Order: sequence, then C-alpha cells, then structure tokens
Amino acid sequence: QVQLVESGGGLVQAGGSLRLSCVVSGRDFSSYAMGWFRQAPGKEREFVAAISWSGKNTASTDSVKGRFTISRDNIKNTVQLQMNSLKPGDTAVYYCAAVRSVFGRVVYTGAKDYDYWGQGTQVTVSS
Repeated sequence: QVQLVESGGGLVQAGGSLRLSCVVSGRDFSSYAMGWFRQAPGKEREFVAAISWSGKNTASTDSVKGRFTISRDNIKNTVQLQMNSLKPGDTAVYYCAAVRSVFGRVVYTGAKDYDYWGQGTQVTVSS
C-alpha cells in the first residue's frame, strides 16, 4: 500500500515562497513517477508539475514555468515543489500523486495517469 502525505502549505503574501513536500510510504519509491496537481474552489483539478522516477525529466504547466521547481529524493522517499514568486492565482489545494512506471524518463501530466493521491495541503496567496 502506497500512502502520500503532503506538508508545507500555508498563507503567504504575493511574491513570497513556499516549499511543499510529499512523503511517500511503501516500497520501491524510486520506481514511481510523481506529480503535483492543484484545485481551486469551483475549478477542476489541474496539473502543476511532474517528475520521472529517475528524476532526469520534469514537466510543468506554462503558468508556473520559471517560478515552480519539482525535485525528488529517492533516498528519503520525498518529492518537493519549490514555489517562488507566488501569485494570488496560485491559491488552491495542492495534491501530490504517484504512479508506478517502468520508464525512467517518462513524466505524466494527466490526473488519470496517477494511481495514488495525498490528502492535499492548502496554499493561500494574499494580494
């Protein structure tokens, strides 16, 4: 059984930074591709960033390029999302997701691609 627990959310002013972390329990974390998604009130869940299980490939949605960085530590079983230059439009619940992958360089950007999800962490950016 794979369990994901996010942390690091909070309230920050526009222009500030937050670092989200997701700890994954279970075996073979290094064989899981990981992703971050977010959902704002009244909106559908949307892709934010993803990383392959090898860590060699990443992807992010256009609205966060240059501001958000995804990374992983396969020793500590964690994946992080460093968020800089935050904007009020980034306000949402952020979810960590995992999917087992046999391809070390493949990243997954669709919510339907993922099998495991965390409970989410709230990020609120004030103007």
